[in-house]
Amino acid sequence: MTRADEPRAERPAAAPTGGDRPIGAHGALHRMGLAQADATDPADRPARRPGAERAEFWARTLRGWDVAFYVMVAIACASFLFDGHDPAETTVSFAAMALLATAYTAIGRRAALRGDARLAHTYLAVLVVVVVLVVRLEPMGTLLLFIAYSQIWFFCQRRTTAAAIALVLAVGASVAMGLRGWADRAQWVEIAGQMGIGLMFSVLLGLWITQIAEQSEERAGLIERLEAAQAELAATNHAAGVLAERERLAQEIHDTLAQGFTSVVMLAQAAGAELDRGAVDATRGRVEQIEDVARENLAEARALVAAFGPAGLQQQGLRDALTRLAERFAAETGVQVDVDLGQDAPLSRDTEVVLLRGAQEALANVRKHADARRVRLRLGVDDGSVELEVHDDGRGMPPEMSRGVGLRGMHERVRAGGGTLDVGAAPGGGTRVLVRMPAAGVDGGGGAPAGGAGGAGVGGAAVGGGAVGDAAIGDAAVEGAGVGGEGAGDTGARSASAAAPAGRPGGAS
Repeated sequence: MTRADEPRAERPAAAPTGGDRPIGAHGALHRMGLAQADATDPADRPARRPGAERAEFWARTLRGWDVAFYVMVAIACASFLFDGHDPAETTVSFAAMALLATAYTAIGRRAALRGDARLAHTYLAVLVVVVVLVVRLEPMGTLLLFIAYSQIWFFCQRRTTAAAIALVLAVGASVAMGLRGWADRAQWVEIAGQMGIGLMFSVLLGLWITQIAEQSEERAGLIERLEAAQAELAATNHAAGVLAERERLAQEIHDTLAQGFTSVVMLAQAAGAELDRGAVDATRGRVEQIEDVARENLAEARALVAAFGPAGLQQQGLRDALTRLAERFAAETGVQVDVDLGQDAPLSRDTEVVLLRGAQEALANVRKHADARRVRLRLGVDDGSVELEVHDDGRGMPPEMSRGVGLRGMHERVRAGGGTLDVGAAPGGGTRVLVRMPAAGVDGGGGAPAGGAGGAGVGGAAVGGGAVGDAAIGDAAVEGAGVGGEGAGDTGARSASAAAPAGRPGGAS
């Protein structure tokens, strides 16, 4: 019989547990077929039923049980032919053996295939009666006890049931042997001793095999639960990875492309205002700035797709990237940027990315919220850590700024890198953003103090101070171009003209 032929509608109820646990194998092929049909993802498989592992064991060995049964019946029948016994009794014995073989084929195997306890008990009743009868008629009938005891443990679901049927068989066989020769008291004692030893061996062997099967089932259950837990963990990790990648892309897009597009919008508005005034040269300068920002935004997009990191850090270091960022911010906004980069220090690529993105986001918030005239950008190292400080003299941080996408993303990025972020009011007014990151290999030493610009060149420079041309590029223009919760700002380390037209309306320095 193939698995496709196995009935699937008569699955028995779950057997009880504890001291009366199921130990039999009827329904073995049926349950094994279900188990194999359900063997998909461990997390999707139903819970294993009690006794399922034993059922699968019996199912795998059912062909062997068939062979053992029919061989034992054939040996018993052959012994009946050569023992020189009464032909009439031999005929009855053959008829009983034929009945037993028919009962096993028609009832016993169906009980094993369907998991039908009633069929199993019916077959065992026939088995006990036939074996006792044959033992009564034929001296060699005791050969059937080997297969009978085994089948009792094979078909019974419960230990107590198997032990009880084995006891009935042993008592019946003992009585049959005694009645066969009308034994005296001594012979009865001998027969009882032999049957008792056989019964004890049968029970102990059955319990031992059952215990092994139960332990195997428990291990199989543990393995199945472990596989389900591993599958669940893998699914959780996959979902977490997908979410983390989405958040990373969202933050990268916010920190680069969105801010770059805002710069383009702001510069285009400024160019339009200057064109209305007839300032052709100033308009041409704005158009060139728009082209530069667009090219660098394209480079950022390509770097984002290729997962190369900030385009500004691919060909230059952090100090150069910060300098160019400040220059372009000053050129676009007319806000003077004092750059103090302090001493040089070896930093990891990840730390440089965090610091550059922090500077971009801080300047973007200055552009949108601060209405500042002057910004100080400081990079310094001290006691094994590197600090990036952006301090403006504007109107301070509005409450909604702390809930924006950019600042929240900066917090997450800094925390993931093992650093700290402090955003708050600065002494003397304005807002201060302080990013502190661990810098392995830094011997110490500090950057320039918080106040005032540093020296000339890269160590410290005042960048910008020029105007952007018209009030149209002020807060109203930037608000109209805001992106997300934080608004827009500068992209990291893009090439831009350092020149800034003179004269910023609104009192810029």
